[in-house]
Amino acid sequence: MDRGHRPLAFAAYAGVQDSFGSEQDRQMLLVAAIANPVILLFRGLPSGADEGAFIAFLIVPFLCMLAAFMSSFLAVRHTRAEEESGRAELVGATPAGRMLPTVVTLVHGLVANFALSILTALALIAVGLEAPGSFVVGSAAGVVGVFFLGVGLVAAQFMRTSRGANTVAVTVLLSTYLLAGIGNALGTPSDDLQRMESSWLTWLSPFGWAENSRPFADDDLWPLVLCKLVGLALAATAIVLQSRRDIGSAFVAERPGRADAHPALSTTTALVWRLSAGSIVGWSIGAAISGLLATTLASVVEEIGAENPAVEAILAQITSRQGSIAQGLLTTFFVMIGILAACAAVQTITRARQEETHGTAEPVLASPIDRVRWLADFVVVGFAAVVIILTAGVAAASLGILVNDGDPDLYRGAITVAVGQVVAASVFLVVTALVFVVAPRWTIAAGWTLVLLAAVVGLFGPIFGMPESLTWLSPVAAAPVPVPDGVDVRGLWWLLGAIAVAGAATFGLMRRRELAAGG
Repeated sequence: MDRGHRPLAFAAYAGVQDSFGSEQDRQMLLVAAIANPVILLFRGLPSGADEGAFIAFLIVPFLCMLAAFMSSFLAVRHTRAEEESGRAELVGATPAGRMLPTVVTLVHGLVANFALSILTALALIAVGLEAPGSFVVGSAAGVVGVFFLGVGLVAAQFMRTSRGANTVAVTVLLSTYLLAGIGNALGTPSDDLQRMESSWLTWLSPFGWAENSRPFADDDLWPLVLCKLVGLALAATAIVLQSRRDIGSAFVAERPGRADAHPALSTTTALVWRLSAGSIVGWSIGAAISGLLATTLASVVEEIGAENPAVEAILAQITSRQGSIAQGLLTTFFVMIGILAACAAVQTITRARQEETHGTAEPVLASPIDRVRWLADFVVVGFAAVVIILTAGVAAASLGILVNDGDPDLYRGAITVAVGQVVAASVFLVVTALVFVVAPRWTIAAGWTLVLLAAVVGLFGPIFGMPESLTWLSPVAAAPVPVPDGVDVRGLWWLLGAIAVAGAATFGLMRRRELAAGG
């Protein structure tokens, strides 16, 4: 994943050169960003219109997020996953001892994040940016990676399974990312609307620490030192915890199961639901929070616009297609909820792959259940997860509309954009299922890569200067949205066509597919 930082750095530079080559263009975008708190929820911290500072505003949060995912997954993979497979016990029985795998994982993670930092800095220097700021950008990504390396190591001590540990780490990651965004959105802008001083909430998040280093503007290293020290402290805590428990155990005990299965578990569909219910609840909570923000921040944005006519004009331009600021915010947030639903869909299908590799799919398929029905259950539950998550978003958005005495048209807008995102998320569901059938070893990597690329292209393609025809290749961007005179169907027909073709191919090819239990 560290190799993905260089293409992102080059793409950001090329996009800025093509779309915001002049300082005036960059200043106008920063004014729009500071005027619209939603943008700051998912971007960085504005620090000026200089080319380097502007690029840092666009990419630092995403470089840090990539590093965080890489580091937390690495930590769990080489600790808790090794205990699950039994390999850690074999290593512990040798002179190496049972503590060595955790220590080696820590060293591995530190080296990987150091390499990531250097490569990112060199990529930015290669396109002509100043070396000090480039190294601050690289260091910001690296230290956030170290922080989440510590989070992953600690999660592996508390949770009994790698799935549970990864869930904890990802929850911390998404929560702190959103916390930093909210802290930025609630900050204090400069008089010229080119720089934002973040609120105290940002300082509770490692992403906030990274962004407050302000590359190419202040080049402040102290927030990065704080982030790295906390990450190392978490890693040290994990080592202490490791020394106080037995291999295979965890500090959070597994809930004992029933002596007899509930009658509802007599079907494979219910079994898949049981396996997926916890993660669906987690994604739904995130969707509900996003839906509530979608309809409660509109008054804040309109108030900012009312205080500054220039800001009001820019906001009107941003939301011209949706007809109002409130509708524009609603669409933006529901694209994010659609991405959450796509994540849940991909996670459900990858669970089928995990069942296959762990050997638990074989006893099920040894029963009268055929392989097509078995896979269909995962697809059905995945689609149910998509609907539940978007419904949670609509319910929370409706509550926000009710509390704020909003426009009744917002209800119809929320339902319209939610239905569109159901279609978009279903594309990821069936495409990941198709990969599971034809190239099972690539299921997890392909599924998550598709979601990541679609999110980047759909949300940030216009910022990087991509044409609309290219951004609509992202299902979340091609989904229908409400407009003043009805519904803009956008790429609805190609989305439905992709679902039909991929779905038919998936179940047709699954009839002749054998179990692929190996790695």
